[in-house]
Amino acid sequence: MSSRRSRSRASSGGASRISDEQISDLVSKLQTLLPEARLRSNDRQVPSARVLQETCSYIRSLHQEVDDLSDRLSELLATADVSTAQAAVIHSLLM
Repeated sequence: MSSRRSRSRASSGGASRISDEQISDLVSKLQTLLPEARLRSNDRQVPSARVLQETCSYIRSLHQEVDDLSDRLSELLATADVSTAQAAVIHSLLM
């Protein structure tokens, strides 16, 4: 009975792990989402670490762009002729 339990645990434990092939597939899919990756030739193999670094950098740049656009919108709203109720609604959507 003990051997059945250990086999059962081993098979259920393995199901939650991601295989190297799955990781490679996910990194490949992630690479296609990066603007820089689209410019590269599909024949060239890019290391997974590089794809992850580029992904982090791209996400940071997107966060910065969102912050910049939010600031710009706030400035435009401050100068726009908007009723107080409308301004309050727009401001609450930004926060």
